[in-house]
This record gives sequence, structure tokens and C-alpha cells, in this order.
Amino acid sequence: MLVRRHGRLAAAAVLSTALILGSSLGAQADGGTFPASPGAPGVGDAVYPNLGNGGYQADRYELDLKYDPTTKLVAGHVKIFATATQNLSAFNLDSFGLDITELRVDGSTELYRQDGEELVVSLEWPIRNATKFVVDVSYTADPRKIKPPAGGWVATPDGFATAPQPSGAHTIFPGNDHPSDKADYVIRITAPQGTIGVASGNHIGDQVNADGSTTSTYRTVNPVATELVQASVGEYTIIRRNPDAPVTDPVLRDVVPTARLPKVDAALKLTAGQLNWVTQRLGAFPLEAYGILPANNDASDAFDFTGLETQTLTLYKPNYLTQTEDKIGSHMMHELVHSWFGNSLTPASWSDLWFNEGHADYYGLLYRYERGWPDSRGYTTMVDRMKYTYSQGDLWRKSSGPVAKPNAQNLFDNQRYTGGVLALYALAEKVGQDKFHQIEQAAITTHRNNTISTDQYITLATTVSGDPTVRPFLEDWLYGTKTPPMPNHPDWTVVPPTAKTLTPTDLQSDRRGN
Repeated sequence: MLVRRHGRLAAAAVLSTALILGSSLGAQADGGTFPASPGAPGVGDAVYPNLGNGGYQADRYELDLKYDPTTKLVAGHVKIFATATQNLSAFNLDSFGLDITELRVDGSTELYRQDGEELVVSLEWPIRNATKFVVDVSYTADPRKIKPPAGGWVATPDGFATAPQPSGAHTIFPGNDHPSDKADYVIRITAPQGTIGVASGNHIGDQVNADGSTTSTYRTVNPVATELVQASVGEYTIIRRNPDAPVTDPVLRDVVPTARLPKVDAALKLTAGQLNWVTQRLGAFPLEAYGILPANNDASDAFDFTGLETQTLTLYKPNYLTQTEDKIGSHMMHELVHSWFGNSLTPASWSDLWFNEGHADYYGLLYRYERGWPDSRGYTTMVDRMKYTYSQGDLWRKSSGPVAKPNAQNLFDNQRYTGGVLALYALAEKVGQDKFHQIEQAAITTHRNNTISTDQYITLATTVSGDPTVRPFLEDWLYGTKTPPMPNHPDWTVVPPTAKTLTPTDLQSDRRGN
């Protein structure tokens, strides 16, 4: 047997002996060996312990998806460029609901088995720490069978879209499905004649194939978390909103089901003004492109949210965008702000979700109240909304846990959204608006294109404010089981947690519109 990776028969003989003896030894080109062990099946996330994988880091994905309009199936192929972070005798890929047809590592076919939502790859020749390697997986998926919330596909009459958040990316392609492992992407979508394919990133080009289908290629400029990948096929019209913009500006383009364009175009035209408002507060847009994709499916069970911040191309339920500006403008701002908080600055773990959802709601609500639009509870000022939210603090902490300590069942409760806003509001009240703005800018600059944990944000806020009491202050707000006093508002009171039972409406988050 020839040695695939190291290429010497002497190394093969050493490794074969080691395997017979049951040890985990990797062969070296000089005939020596090194100890190797399997990568962990998860990264130990407190909310989703089995998401992600140990032993390697994904650097780049090349994803090919081909939609068959007859069978409604998607033929997929993913090439994962990875770097080992330990000596690997085996490793896992997150994968579920996919019909795997072939798996190769550096061009050689490997043994694999499906274990729950893990694809376990047994390496014939172990991989040394810090070595770069390439995994190729071919598979077939049925978008109709693995829809949200368990899956990441949104099946439509003319194709599909993707909604990976929080744990659905590995139903779209095998990979390292955790936000801590952001990567670059090249995505090629092959769409049948009469439809087009779109994806996260910049459009690189199209190729017309012999069968009349078209393969469209997209490449990301900024790294993307798996939960934020968008890929879609449909009967679309692509509208470039700023064709004459300087190259330093983001590409503004919407991808709209052609038949729905007359009903949603007024809403989509709002983005330019919203972008002007938010860049005045947060600075230059951090990504290469932005736009909105109203998925061509209004079914109540198609996906369980109003909008999703898939990177550079936000996914929406289409009927939501047929409403007037005062009904949708705040939520559109929420999704736009995710370009900074969530996409550019990605939570390091799912316990840190409050950071991106709290920030998105914070600016979404400010935008609403500046325009005098009442929110879902009838409030027209941030102070009044925060006073109400403060009153619910102990109730929410009892039912949904502290702001930064969610579990899989309450991850998307209001505590992570408006509860996160309340924590940011409290910080601004404590340090003042100028210092709060400095903290925001420091976070955006320091963690751009990276991840940020709650502890890192607390450290940054403490350092920038120059006030050592900020650390215990934020720890109480984010991890405490009791709602702390609100600075500058000694008259604000908290409803006792035994006073009433919360209804689903009380807990419903702005994931479905604020």
C-alpha cells in the first residue's frame, strides 16, 4: 500500500504495524512515528455542545449546489480547506439529513460513518498538527425534508433559500458548524433555465452549461460564520441599487422573486436611507455588499422568523415587506445593523447571542423612536420602552435565565433581544453617551471580521471607559439572577417574579419583528 500523504513505503510499514498493535501513531516521511488522536466531536458550546469540531480549523469552503427542478433535490459538493490543530487520527464534520456519496481527504477516499449529527472520518494516514489538508464531500439534499428550525433549507416552488441559524448549516453542507470558526467562501450555484442562483459575497461571474442551466459564482471578501451563509435558486430579478457608487462603497443589490417585485419594491428602496442613518452612528459599512432576499415562500412553517441576517443578503418572509414603512422600518434597521454586530463581529459562542441581537434591537428601536413610530407595545420613546423592559427583568431572568446564559430552548427569547438592549442602555446610563459611543467604536474596530465573547466585551468596556467598576456592573447585568438598579433611574421598579406567569407573547423576541 502506498502512503497517500507521506509517500514512502517504509512509513507505510511502520504505520501498518502500529495499527495492528492498536496504537494511534502517524507515519513520518523518514519512517518515524508521531502520536495522534481523534478530534473532539464538538467545541463544548454551553448551548449546543456538539456543534463545531475539535482538532482542526476550517479556513475556506468551496461549495457547489446544483438544483434539479424535476426531483426538487440539490446535488452538493463541498471542499473544505482546513488546518489541523492537533495530530489527528480521525476527525468529525457536522452533518445531518444529507445523503453522503463520497468523502476524500487530500484526494484519497476515506472511511466515514454517520453518528447522529456527526460525520466521523477515520484517517488511513493521520495528519500532523499545523498541517493543511483538504476534505471533499459529495452529497444530495432534499430541501423539503430539512426545513427550519431543525434544518437550514427553505424550499420554494422555484428552488430554495438557506436559513442556517442557529444550527442548520450542517443540513446544507458538512462542515465545522460553529460561529467561532469563521471562514472564507466560494459558492457556485447551478440553477435550471429560467432561474438564477445567488449567494453570499460578491458576484464573480456566470457560466451557461450545455443543458441550459447557469452556474453563478460568488466569493466572500470578509469571513463568514456557517450560520450566516446564504445560497438560493429562484425566478429572481436582481436590482443593483447603487451602480455608480465608488468601489469603496458596498454593493447594494436586492434579489427579488420577479412576480413579487411590484409589492415589495417600495420596502426595498428604504435601504439606502437606512444605511445613511446607521453609518452616521456606527461608521463605514463593514462588508462587501448588502441587500434583501424575500424568499418565495409565505407558508407559516417555512421559517420561524421574520428576517435573518445571512451575510450580505438578508433573508425575509416576503409578505412582511408589503407593509408600510412604520411597520417594517425598525426591523429592517435591526437586520441591517447585524452587518456590524453579528456578521462582522460574530458572537464567539451561542451564549453571546445577546451581543448581536441586543445591539441590533438597540439601534432598531432608536431608529423607530426618532420617527415617532409606536412599537409593538405602544411605546414611542426609548425611555418608556426601557422602563417597561426593566419592570420585566426578574420575570425574564426566572423564565429565560440571565441575559448571557441561555439554553437551547430559550435562546431566542426576548431576554436575548430587548433584554440585551436593556443591558446596553444601562451601560450607556452608567458611563455616559460619549463613552458608550467610544466603546461601540472600539468593539467594531478591534473585533472586525472576528468573534467577540461576552467577557471580551466586558473587558473592552472596562478599559475604554477607564472605570474598573464597569466589569462587576456588566457582570451583574449579564449574568445575575436579579435585575440590578438602573443608573439615573432610582424610581424604576421590578415586578416580583411571582407576580404573574409570562405568556408566549411576553417572551416573543424581535426575531419576529419589534
